[in-house]
Amino acid sequence: MAPSLTKDSVSPGTPGSERTFFGQPRGLATLFMTEMWERFSYYGMRALLPLYLVAPGGLHLNAAAATAIYSVYVSLVYLLAMPGGWFGDRVWGPRKTVAVAGGVIMLGHLTLALPLSGTFYMGLGLVAIGSGLLKANISTMVGHLYDGPDDPRRDGGFTVFYMGINLGAFAAPLVIGTIGENVNWHLGFALAALGMALGLAQFLIGSRHLAPRSSVVPTPLSAEEKVSTLRKAAIWAGIAVVFYAIVGFSGHYTLNWILVPLTLLGVIIPTMVLVRIKRDNSLDRVEQSKMSAYIWFFVAAAVFWMIYDQGGSTLAIFADSSAENSVFGWSFPVSWYQSVNPVLIMALAPVFAWFWLALNRRGKEPSTIVKFASGLVLVGASFFLFLAPLSIAEGGHKAAAMWLVAIYFVQTVGELLLSPVGLSVTTKMAPAKYASQMMGVWFLAVTAGDATTGLLSIAGVGLNGMNVVALEATLAVVAGVAVWMYRNRVKQLMGGVH
Repeated sequence: MAPSLTKDSVSPGTPGSERTFFGQPRGLATLFMTEMWERFSYYGMRALLPLYLVAPGGLHLNAAAATAIYSVYVSLVYLLAMPGGWFGDRVWGPRKTVAVAGGVIMLGHLTLALPLSGTFYMGLGLVAIGSGLLKANISTMVGHLYDGPDDPRRDGGFTVFYMGINLGAFAAPLVIGTIGENVNWHLGFALAALGMALGLAQFLIGSRHLAPRSSVVPTPLSAEEKVSTLRKAAIWAGIAVVFYAIVGFSGHYTLNWILVPLTLLGVIIPTMVLVRIKRDNSLDRVEQSKMSAYIWFFVAAAVFWMIYDQGGSTLAIFADSSAENSVFGWSFPVSWYQSVNPVLIMALAPVFAWFWLALNRRGKEPSTIVKFASGLVLVGASFFLFLAPLSIAEGGHKAAAMWLVAIYFVQTVGELLLSPVGLSVTTKMAPAKYASQMMGVWFLAVTAGDATTGLLSIAGVGLNGMNVVALEATLAVVAGVAVWMYRNRVKQLMGGVH
């Protein structure tokens, strides 16, 4: 059923017009559709990416190279969310930043649609930059629609908004994946560009319903800061151009000259950000203690995402080569596996919300630490489960599709235990000085996890080998057990946060 717009009474001064979207401000419809189409384009392209990289009709790379490229790309998307938020706060304001981001994403997909291998990586870079610009700012604009954090509609509004994410993620592999795999890879990428174009068009048309403050630059750069920022950017860009020109003209250039620095940055930058905050002498003793506890959650989350995000790379490449991708004799494209997670999220998230509330009323809801530990154990269990289809494939047989569906199911349950809790605990444990930056810090856990996967792939580690899969599974389970065993110590560090 299409989202309905109804007349509703709105108190004077409420941002947006009198028309409402499921009882929410009308501007939420604009942001809902923008996010849905952006996620449609992003997840559609992402479902095709590893398959295109290994396909004889694509770039025909080996599995390790494809996994490295995929992991670096995903880590960059989350790494660039922090400078994306900075642009919204200091340069363009959230509304303009999202409009520019949509154009950059669309241009990136169009570049991917060109049947030229030389422009492919440029297209990936543009999509990553655009996604980073959009990611932080569109959520900020959702918050602008409400009368502060105590507005009773706020939580419901974000719930509706995140449904747009999963609707786009669910539909994308079914449409873009089918066309890309069965008709033409580049036509699939072009469909992703069309999806972003639709999202951008309706954003520009419907942006009049957004809160006026979404167009405001909260803390604009001073003239001196602009000059300093441009000077530093020009220096670093010049160094990069000179360095890669020397490497290229000397005949030593390979793809690893790009991949290795990016993966190292994906590990180094999150570490530096955490160290900088932890060593800030202006934080009081309680804030320092909370940051010590938060580092536990951050490392645990990085291990989780390192394994979880291989559902789009290691598992997808395995399915392409070694799985019987059919149910009851009906075959389907490999990219359709990427729709399993979002449909499970939409089905299970309300169940989990009800379950936690029911336990809370009885005083039996598990603590944040227990939920985190359980999420880690489950993602480890999913890779222990992965050993079964790997063993079947090593025996010369095709693994049944339901093995992979079962793996995605276990990972999704783990995600529902860890991801929402992580977002919540990040806001609760953030020092006041870094309140607006800590959500970007949480995204850096994804960056660190995916960058680690990228480094392993670049080093030639076969991530679909049984020994490596078993080692990763063991690491996650051990990490989960360690978090649980030290739960009392972490609780002390968390202070009054539960």
